[in-house]
Amino acid sequence: MTATDGTPTTENPGRDDRYVVTLGSGAPVATEQLGGKAARLGEMIDAGVPVPPAFCLTTDLFRRFLDETGLAEDLRTGDTPIRKEIVARELPEPIARLILDAYAALGRPRVAVRSSASKEDSAAQSFAGQHDTVLDVGGDEAVLHAVKECWASLWSDRATVYRDDPAAVGSMAVVVQEMVHADVSGVLFTIDPMGGRPHRMVVESCWGLGEGLVSGKVTSDLFVVDDRTLEVVEKRVRYKVTQCAAVEPGRVALVKVDPARRDRSSLTSEQLGELARLAVQVRDSYGAEQDIEWVLKDGRVSLLQTRPITTRPQPDARHSPYIKDVPDHVRQNTMWSRMDIGEIFVGAMTPLGLSFARYYQQHIHGGCVRSIGTRDHGDMDLHMGYLQGHVYLNVSYTAHVLTQSPPTKDAAVFTERFASEEVDMPSYRSPFGQFTSGARSVAAAAHWARSFAGELARMRRRSERMAASRHRAYDRARAIDLRTLSRAELGTEFRKYLAYCEAMNVGYMPYYINAFAFYSAFSDLCAQWLGDKGANLQNRIKTDMSNLRTVESARELWELAQAARRRPEVLRTIMETPPAEIEPALRATDEGRAFWETHVARFMRANGTRGRQEMELTNPRWVDDPSYVFQMVRRYAQDEHFSIDGLLRGDDSAAHEAEAVLRELPAVKRAVLRKIMSLFATCSELREITRMAMVTSVWLVRTAVYEVGRRLVDEGVLRSLDEVAYLDFEDIRTYLAGDRPAADVFPQAKLAERRRTHEYHNRLPEPPLTFVGEYDVTQALRAPDDGARLEGLGSSPGRIVGRARIIEDLAWQADEFQPGEILVARFTDASWTPLFAIAGGVVTDIGSMLSHSSIVSREFGLPSVVNCKHATQRVNTGDMIVVDGDAGLVEVVRPAEASGAAPDTEAGN
Repeated sequence: MTATDGTPTTENPGRDDRYVVTLGSGAPVATEQLGGKAARLGEMIDAGVPVPPAFCLTTDLFRRFLDETGLAEDLRTGDTPIRKEIVARELPEPIARLILDAYAALGRPRVAVRSSASKEDSAAQSFAGQHDTVLDVGGDEAVLHAVKECWASLWSDRATVYRDDPAAVGSMAVVVQEMVHADVSGVLFTIDPMGGRPHRMVVESCWGLGEGLVSGKVTSDLFVVDDRTLEVVEKRVRYKVTQCAAVEPGRVALVKVDPARRDRSSLTSEQLGELARLAVQVRDSYGAEQDIEWVLKDGRVSLLQTRPITTRPQPDARHSPYIKDVPDHVRQNTMWSRMDIGEIFVGAMTPLGLSFARYYQQHIHGGCVRSIGTRDHGDMDLHMGYLQGHVYLNVSYTAHVLTQSPPTKDAAVFTERFASEEVDMPSYRSPFGQFTSGARSVAAAAHWARSFAGELARMRRRSERMAASRHRAYDRARAIDLRTLSRAELGTEFRKYLAYCEAMNVGYMPYYINAFAFYSAFSDLCAQWLGDKGANLQNRIKTDMSNLRTVESARELWELAQAARRRPEVLRTIMETPPAEIEPALRATDEGRAFWETHVARFMRANGTRGRQEMELTNPRWVDDPSYVFQMVRRYAQDEHFSIDGLLRGDDSAAHEAEAVLRELPAVKRAVLRKIMSLFATCSELREITRMAMVTSVWLVRTAVYEVGRRLVDEGVLRSLDEVAYLDFEDIRTYLAGDRPAADVFPQAKLAERRRTHEYHNRLPEPPLTFVGEYDVTQALRAPDDGARLEGLGSSPGRIVGRARIIEDLAWQADEFQPGEILVARFTDASWTPLFAIAGGVVTDIGSMLSHSSIVSREFGLPSVVNCKHATQRVNTGDMIVVDGDAGLVEVVRPAEASGAAPDTEAGN
């Protein structure tokens, strides 16, 4: 046995090189004894690559443990649940002494205990993430327990399924390595792992420990380095809100990144060059492309692991969102858009979210199309498409289907509403013609007329039924403990949720489409009859929208804050307790319990199924995670003079101005506009009421999906609930419809591939809102050069100067937002509404006149500019900016550093 400096030692004559090996000692040891991971670490240390000190408990020690505890015989007979038994058994004293002597020789630091299976990190299979790692371990007992956990992970279901031959278990070594509490962590691929571009190393880095990056919980920067020159050729620095860190001995969790570092590059060019140099050295040493984990501490790079890249890089050649083959002229001339598609498919989605969108497309969307009076819903495979993790609406085909209805007989009526400036509409020609002609056209028109008349007659009563049904569905779901149901019973419940989801989506669609149609008609008539005076009239008219649920939720949150203010003990708990711990803290006291049951439960019944990207099943709703709710309660409770009622319906000058413009019209035209305004207001109100039923139905589906996820974690198929994001919705349906083993329904290879694809999509520039034909990311235009002026769509009038606040993660940043600041985000949805009540203005990368940010900004009277494309990249938190909602301009008039404002400085108007 050798010491950590490579010199022989006789301090512990009981230690045997067969059982414990100091990595980097230079002694020849077979890979079968060390396992793939440990062998490679030792080889890197021997080659002079910086690696934290470590020792390895060999596979011989593991087999000795099995023999001395009798578990080897149990394995042969198959009578023992081996994983639980390994963790539960006491280590024989001689084995424990060998491990603790090696730990003492290392200096007894805090360590990371990592599995190193004999078949791990091979050229055939990497086993990345299939076996356990236990981080930030300190003390003898903790180290011994962590070693047993790593041994036991050899029999996890995920590792068994991942093996080519599930019966070929192999053996397990364990690496005990000095823990590096990294300033920066990440991964480096010596070749583009998905795009396959030559001479391109891809580096992803994040603040803090790499566990946050590996689990997909934190945002990372992306760099591309030329492996010949070691120069950075591509760089994408993202806004990083959270990082993974050791919060207490043995516990790693997410914490906030210091605001001053959030938009700062996590690596310098020099550090990237050094990292690339080491990567080239490792790659050349093995003669194969490598996937390398690394850390940076106090400016020094260390490598933690390297493994061969086991998947052959393939360029992502999919440039069209179509999910089926279509003629070339159709593919090249189709208009695709992700603007205003119900505001539920906004933004990049996880593999689970995308597969649920596919389910929606095949099983729900057809009913939605028919519900708006369309006689034939057409080919469902053509209505929607998918590109780079985003859902797109096939605008050309949808317009084609809608030509059955008289109001959209001209397809341009629909296509023009979805086109952004990327599309040259005057020259655009759809590859689809009229859907019907002759007698079929007459029949379709008659069908639409009957449907539309019936909808106008029934829409209010139907909205009342839908509103009542969602409360019943919520109450019923809260009363059921899904954990107690058998798999078959859970499947029955899941199918009920899907049926309800279909009914509520179909019921919601007419309100959405009719509000859209009336707004479009109003906008067109304003332009025709009022000229320049009508250009922005639709934004200034005070329609009766104060009862919209999205706005009402902000009011009810404010009322919840006032109720807390009247209870000093409750308010103190909310203000002083970490958001994730507020619920149990309140329930622990009589007054807190009463507050919860009287006020919080009522609020959650009305609003709790809201959340970000409401069709994305992985996003928790407020009732699932009330942290955001309590952060807003804190914000509203801090100012005793703040009243949300004072914001809503405040200054009526815009309404008077609009009324004056209307009075210039002849009586008949004025009456027509007023009627359309009234219908728009009614449909908008009912749309928001029924939207809550639709949102609740999706939440119900989510509850069943996550119960499946919980069971998969218990069975070892998933490491944690975070991996639910990589499931396929069809696989979940299959699992709940039968009795096949979970490991067969959810193969590890498929999960790994979906995760890799998702990570690749996250590294790409965001695709356009609208485009025609195909979109090739490799040919896409880069973001504009840095500048102080952005043009967008002025969606709510007014002009304001204020400090910008970039919000990337609503749940983590809601409590940072200061009254009067300008909210700058990629997009918003209903869950963001409470922030609007204290914002000074709103700027988004994505959006249109009818997006959530536009509608709610108008209701609160906030200047708003949407569809700015790159606002979150070009504006920094703390910048003093001008938002001109009339001209559609955003200007940075004083950068944060020039004004001397810290990123978390409170802003004023």
